[in-house]
Amino acid sequence: MLFVIENLEPRLSEWLFIEYSHAAKIVGRKNLMITNVKGPSELRKLRKVARAEDRSVADMFTRSELIVLDPEARKDLAPKDFRGKKAAVIGGILGDDPPRMRTKEMLTSKIQGATARKIGAHQFSIDSSVYVAWHVFSGKSLEKIPTVHGVEIPLSKYHSIQLPYEYPLVAGKPLISKKLLAYVKRRGDMF
Repeated sequence: MLFVIENLEPRLSEWLFIEYSHAAKIVGRKNLMITNVKGPSELRKLRKVARAEDRSVADMFTRSELIVLDPEARKDLAPKDFRGKKAAVIGGILGDDPPRMRTKEMLTSKIQGATARKIGAHQFSIDSSVYVAWHVFSGKSLEKIPTVHGVEIPLSKYHSIQLPYEYPLVAGKPLISKKLLAYVKRRGDMF
């Protein structure tokens, strides 16, 4: 199974690159493809961590070969959904709070006929979505993947940042890359 992140942001920000890199560590570089990459410099950078293409996933697979993770889908993702599929597609979109349903608008509507599934009631980070899809592909049901909604990152004794997304719990802790935590702490003034 190939896990595909369809890059939908206008530019490759540091945050986005951190999430893409972490997703590649989760499923393995050869199992992750980032599509719809804009420009040769972004392609070069992303090819250091995963397979990367400037083409859209819609131009690379038939609709029947794809599962699209969309928070607005009607059905939950299940292991049986992967039968006969070649790729699970995650929207490469940094989340908004409240969500603006951009996955449906920018991805699912562009590849109509693909199987659309959700992985929970809340919005996940990109790398967390890859983690959950990988575990469901491996045979685990969504109900058996513990998650937490919202993570607080302390910046100082008196200041913290709340990330309002859903995160899988691994050994009782939210799955967030150390690089992202360092980035948030370093850039805390922007929040």
